[in-house]
Amino acid sequence: MQKLKTTDLNRVGIEEFKEQKKLPVVVVLDNVRSMNNVGSAFRTADGFAIEKMILCGITAQPPHREIEKTAIGATQSVNWEHYDETLEVIRKLRHEGYEIIAIEQAVESIMLNTFKPDTAKKYALIFGNEVNGVSEEVMAEIDKCIEIPQFGTKHSFNIVISAGIVLWDFYAKLRLQ
Repeated sequence: MQKLKTTDLNRVGIEEFKEQKKLPVVVVLDNVRSMNNVGSAFRTADGFAIEKMILCGITAQPPHREIEKTAIGATQSVNWEHYDETLEVIRKLRHEGYEIIAIEQAVESIMLNTFKPDTAKKYALIFGNEVNGVSEEVMAEIDKCIEIPQFGTKHSFNIVISAGIVLWDFYAKLRLQ
């Protein structure tokens, strides 16, 4: 077995990426504290070719050296916006026809493995703060909540691990089936 070289991967350039069909998903970061997490979320969003990211509240914005350390240029390819208030974003996205889904542990959450995204819908996936998760005020406004099943001793995954798991699941269910 031999590893592929970067040149063997045939990746598209930034302009081609911006023009290609996107996964009908917007990632909303609700007051994410770590710039490394923000950068990694950008890189993950690029990898699954989502529509855009929306950074809310205290979530750091590019350009910033700490974000770029983990984004490795994905801040240039992924469209993004910043809003002071996550609730404003939710209302805007709902008006645009997105189903609003928090990724959180909650009463009546739907386990990710049983969730079936509809190919005719657009989704806004909200990932919360590293300590407090998705805010209570945001939880009061969502349409659904998805939970990632866990089997160890810890109570949660890192936000970027959660984003990777959920975005892969959406991509697999919407594009690979």
